[in-house]
Amino acid sequence: MKSPIRYLLLLVSIICLLSSCRNEEDLSDFKLAEEQGNAEVDLSLAGYFQNFETEALKRGIVIDLDALNVSGEFQEISEDGVAGTCTYGSHQPGQIVIDQTFWNQAGFFLREMIVFHELGHCALMLDHREGQNADGTCASIMRSGLEACRDNYQALTRADYLDELFGQSR
Repeated sequence: MKSPIRYLLLLVSIICLLSSCRNEEDLSDFKLAEEQGNAEVDLSLAGYFQNFETEALKRGIVIDLDALNVSGEFQEISEDGVAGTCTYGSHQPGQIVIDQTFWNQAGFFLREMIVFHELGHCALMLDHREGQNADGTCASIMRSGLEACRDNYQALTRADYLDELFGQSR
């Protein structure tokens, strides 16, 4: 028979181990909040925010989303056909909301297009830009979605769309 002290020590060890552990997501959230200053950006969006700054810099435009205090989060958006929103004004920082259901179903390029579209509003202060190419594809990722063009944001067309996006802000 094993000693009750041994079981007690094992139990205390397990309790100490569990109480000292933190969820990795909690740690990441803490680090992200520290890195992002005052703006709260969901971890799933943080890489897209960083890519936006990097792509702007490649085109000679310095954008600091942290300094602009642009936040990003997920919520369910009840309006049909709306994958994301950007709320901003002259006296408030930009707040991006991405529809959670859309996000769960979208691939990388569609996610990036929507985040970059919303950052186009919040960081570059761009309005919607309608228009389509001769082949029926949308001319800009800043389109409203009301026009009957086809999205064509993919690996082969990404650079052209980003040149157009950041070219508008000059």
